[in-house]
Amino acid sequence: MNILLLEDDLILSAELCRFLESNSFTCDKIYDGETFLRQIKNNTYDLYLLDINVPKINGLDVCQTIRSFDKNTPIIIISAYGDISDKKDAFTRLADDYLVKPFQFEELLLRMNSLLRRKSPSDASDQDIIRVDDLIINKTEQKVYRAGNEIALTLKEFQLLVYLAEAQGRTVSKQQITEHVWEHNFNTNTNTVEVYINFLRKKIDKDFKLKLIHTRSGFGYYLSTL
Repeated sequence: MNILLLEDDLILSAELCRFLESNSFTCDKIYDGETFLRQIKNNTYDLYLLDINVPKINGLDVCQTIRSFDKNTPIIIISAYGDISDKKDAFTRLADDYLVKPFQFEELLLRMNSLLRRKSPSDASDQDIIRVDDLIINKTEQKVYRAGNEIALTLKEFQLLVYLAEAQGRTVSKQQITEHVWEHNFNTNTNTVEVYINFLRKKIDKDFKLKLIHTRSGFGYYLSTL
């Protein structure tokens, strides 16, 4: 069983991973929420352990982001915050369990094993989720996240982004976009496509060094990390 731990206390993180590994788990440790979300993009884990008060993106926001595309992988919050309001916030974001620090490692192990026994195969289709680097598109819920932050899009912006993403790096022409996104409901000689591409760039790329939406001059547009 592969465990991913989000904990910025270096000593606790190391001790907890050693304990889990001594009980036949593998454990990867991450110290901030932003790196954690990048880690799960290309790796599969059986359970997540999340501290709340960590740098960059807190554990509750990480939990909420995970649940936007993964409803089934167990999540346990491990936090020094013990108020009922903190626990309510965690369960509202669909965490499976909450353990207040300091806790006995054996108790955590019992809770982990209980959740893993109840874990069911995911009902969500992989086709419902599209990932391009730190961009996550949830087609079912029509939500978009980048670096763990939700990005508000209009319906047409969302449909355009999905079409670009589903092309998997291939260039799509203005004509193809109008056929699939607008169904020829406007004159292709207008600049509507260009306008919406600019809308997306401002929302998806503006605040990030890595640009994902590209123009291939004379041919069209594509979504890629290259």
